[in-house]
Amino acid sequence: MFPTFKDGNIVLTERITSRSGRVGSGDVVLIRSPDNPRKVVAKRVKGIEGDEVSYVLDPKNSDEQKTVVVPKGHVWIEGDNIQNSYDSRQLGPVPYALVQSRIFFVVWPPKDFRLIGNEVS
Repeated sequence: MFPTFKDGNIVLTERITSRSGRVGSGDVVLIRSPDNPRKVVAKRVKGIEGDEVSYVLDPKNSDEQKTVVVPKGHVWIEGDNIQNSYDSRQLGPVPYALVQSRIFFVVWPPKDFRLIGNEVS
């Protein structure tokens, strides 16, 4: 998730449960990798069920765009480093059940201390 996070950042997360609510577009989440269940990755939610998401197929050629509607029970995730991110552009919509938690604060190192809001990059 470079440039949002750097090596060595320590973050606070909120576990996603039915009581804590759902994630929204712009939230940064930890998600169990659909390809490797042993791996957890950080990605930004770009769309939730029912949203229409447009994305660039090839970051080097922004003329090629595709639009999808996120199906029920799924989210659309993308990394902030669009040039080097394996995300919904390759995987398609990801089941909501794979979302583990929402990142809401960077606490370490002190110079990076900040709230992680739901800004869309």
